[in-house]
Formats: sequence, structure tokens, C-alpha cells
Amino acid sequence: MRRFVFLLLLVSPVPGQRFLADDPLQSEPRPRPVGELLTRKFSDYYDLFSNQFGERGKEQPKSGPPIPSQAINTMGEPLESGWWQRRHYYKRMSIEELTNGPGHRTPPATDGKWTVLAVKAEGVTPGFTMIDSAKRRYFVKFDPMTNPEMATAADSISARFFYALGYWVPDNYIVFFKAEQLELKEGVELADATGKRRKMTREDLVKILKKVPLTKDGLYRATASLAVEGKPIGPPRYFGTRTDDPNDIVPHEHRRDLRGLHVFCAWLDHDDSRAINNLDTVVTTDGVPAVRHYLLDFGSTLGSGTERPNSPRSGAYYFSWKNSARQLFTLGLAPPYWAFANFPNYPAIGRIEWKVFDPEKWVPEYPNVAFLNRLPDDEFWAAKQVMAFTDEEIKSIVGVGQYTDQKGADWLIECLRERRNKIGKIYFSKVLPLDRFRIEGASLAWDDLSKEHGMGGVADIKVSWSRFDNKASAKTALPGSTGNAVPDGGEYMAADLTSAARPKQAVTVYVRRNGGALSVVGLDRTW
Repeated sequence: MRRFVFLLLLVSPVPGQRFLADDPLQSEPRPRPVGELLTRKFSDYYDLFSNQFGERGKEQPKSGPPIPSQAINTMGEPLESGWWQRRHYYKRMSIEELTNGPGHRTPPATDGKWTVLAVKAEGVTPGFTMIDSAKRRYFVKFDPMTNPEMATAADSISARFFYALGYWVPDNYIVFFKAEQLELKEGVELADATGKRRKMTREDLVKILKKVPLTKDGLYRATASLAVEGKPIGPPRYFGTRTDDPNDIVPHEHRRDLRGLHVFCAWLDHDDSRAINNLDTVVTTDGVPAVRHYLLDFGSTLGSGTERPNSPRSGAYYFSWKNSARQLFTLGLAPPYWAFANFPNYPAIGRIEWKVFDPEKWVPEYPNVAFLNRLPDDEFWAAKQVMAFTDEEIKSIVGVGQYTDQKGADWLIECLRERRNKIGKIYFSKVLPLDRFRIEGASLAWDDLSKEHGMGGVADIKVSWSRFDNKASAKTALPGSTGNAVPDGGEYMAADLTSAARPKQAVTVYVRRNGGALSVVGLDRTW
């Protein structure tokens, strides 16, 4: 019960005691069982117009104090939940774990036929749903004829990055097969040119496969995405709460794991990061049914636009009043920043670059209030995770894409490396980039992430201590108590970390003394 009350306090803080005995929490409380939840659907057009012109939840006020992130612990970290889990930055993953992704090597079995259950024949690239010989369900998607390898590689690579960044994602694999591998389930239907449905034939399947490219070995290359766990109930929104979910109490636009998602999407150029490309499911864990939130559909990332190379204007809204007015009053003579981008011709990659890329200017295809609500501490939370990927790790994950054009693969690796570095440089400058606070001996220690990543570090950090009244949430300065050593001053102490080089930025770290043991229990960032 205490943990559920804690989450409520995050939504509506009250004065009084700051820390409780089990702070900092690592995960949300055991969820309350959900009942029968309504399945909802959004169309592309509804999602576009509701976010572009409609009500989008509570945005940051234009004046006065901003709305801080919620659903975080006393250290400012999101709580593990059906939204997000601690992974690479917090629990260093091996190269094998990074390249495996969520599924621990469960590609479709090839010792028997794949049974086609349903098909998508319309559009530039077809797809189908099938079960393998192990009775596992997969969604199979292909590349466009013009750009072999592009969408399938992007889907598999980005799924692994987002998984390592903590999100729930599908288990995506690149597969190669011949038409003989497929068989039709009895009764599968197909809509003809007039929209009338009829029984699908083997000839229909062959015609569909003619719309997708073959490898030099005469094989079809595709992404096989294992059906996610749980009963699907439709997509989540990036604002508000799901009213039929008793555990969904924090408005989505104020979740740090959704605000910070902007930085991750900018890094991977996931401009199609819209609500309808996500999915909620009801998953039963330890006998308790609860909602899990999945990110889906990464075919439009890393330069791919799924059915074609991504637009040169990727990273800009479809429409904005400001940009439209700017073009009108300058007669089109003031080109937007993205117009200066140069894209090398790598058909397997599509269009992605790093020289013009600016994570501050990058936006998805239309407004996302959670992204717009982000604050410097949200951005730092995300940036430290992006910076945690080494060059070797990026190269290894890109290798999952199985590109045959090594120069194209090298270009993508370069883009991800340099875009990562820009993200770190920009967002580490907005707050004191200090993290991983801990007690070593009887002293406070931390990591300077800007120094760790070769950005020079923060000079001359000064530490000033105060006694902290936990019940009243009040500090009393201890004159002369400076340096890293924790002074004797009571059960709770507060250390203010400042730097003359960054006068507006500070971190306050709270330390608890429990008997003879010291531990870090909380922090505040100011900028």
C-alpha cells in the first residue's frame, strides 16, 4: 500500500516528509488486476488531426514553474513498469545481449512449413501473418522493390536499440526463405480489385511475392516479428491516462520515459513515432493481469520510410503555422534547416545524415505533447543512455541488419555515432552532467559523464553540506562543511554541488545515515 500511495504523491505532491524508509524505489508497486478492458483503434487521419489541431493533454505553461516529470523515484529515475525497464545504462548488457534483443534467439523455425493465416496485399510492400512449425505467430514484412534491405534492417536494428534503452518491443528477426516454405491455411481470404473478398489461392500468393525483391540467391528477405505477449487492446496515447486501467494514474505527457523518448527517436530518426505505431496488451504476471505498453513498427527509422527512402524533410512537422508563415512572408527564400542536409546514395539505408542533424530542432511528423513537455532533466536522463552505447556496440547492433553494402552500413554507423555525440554535447550542457551518486567509504562520490565521454568534464565542483529535516523537508546549512566527506549532522544530510563555470546549474544530493551505514536516497537538479 505504501508504494501505491507513493505514486499518488508523484501525481499530486504534498508538503511534509520527503523520504520514506524504502526510498529510492526501483519499480512500481505490484499492479492491481485489470478487468475486461475495451479495445480501441485510431486511424492515421484521426491520430494526425487530433495531435496537430486537437486537444493534446496538459502542456507546459508559458509562464511560471514548469510541470516536472512524474512516475519517477527520489533519484529522478523512472520506475520499472509496464512502460519501461532498467537495461543497458543501468545493467551493462553484453554484445550478445544487445544483438539478441528481447527474444533470446527465437526466430521462426525452419524445420517445417510456415502457414499463412492472413495477408496484406495492398500498398507498395505486402505482408502476411503466419505461424511456424512451433505454432508461434509472426508478422512478416518486406522491403520495397526500389530499396532491398532498407526497411527490414531498420526494423530489426531499431528494435534492439529501443529494447536496450528500456522499452518493451517486439522480437524482430531478418529471415530468408523460398516460396515453397509457405502454405496457405484453409479459408484464407483476399479482397479483389473491387473490394469483394474471395478464397485466396496459391497463385495469389505467388503474385504477391512478385512485389518484393529477391536476393542474389533467389531468396525472399523479410522481417519476421514475433507476436508480442498478451491480449491486444489497442494503442496508448501520448497524453492523458487510460481510464479503464486502474494502474494508469500518471498523465502520459508527464512521464519521463515518454518525454525522454523524444531524444531516442531523434537519435534513430524515428519520425513515425506516433500512437498508432504502439500497442497496449494485457499480460498476466504472477497471476495478476496488467497492461504492458509496446513500441512497434520501426520500419520508418534509420533513413527508411518503410515503403520508400525517408523524406529529406525528416525531422520536421508535416505542417506548422510558424513555418508556414515564415515561408509565406519570406516568399520561400528562407529554407528550413533540413533543406541543407546531404544524403549519400545508399539504397539499403535510405536517407539519414548527421551533419545538419540537431536534436533540439528534430521533431516527429506531427506534434507529440510528451515530447514537447520535456525539460532539461528529461533530456539528460535520455542523453546519458544514448551516450552509454560505445562505437563497438553500435557497430554490432547495426550488424544485425545484415547489409550486403558495407559502405552503406559504415555510413549508418557513422551517423549513429555522430548523432549520439551531438546529443551528449547538447544535453550534457543543460544540467550538471553528474550521475551514479554513491557512498565510497564515508564520502560522496559520483561520475562526471561529460568527462567520461571525452567532453572535458565540469571544472571545480564545490560541495556544501546542510542538515536535512526529512519531516519538514527543510535544509539548515552547516557552515564550513565542504568537500566530499559526509559530516556528522543527523539522520539526513544534503550536499549542494555547484560549479563556478556553470552558475545556474546545481545538483542537491540527499544522504541518509542508518546506524553506521550511509546511502544516497535522492537528488534534485536545477538549471
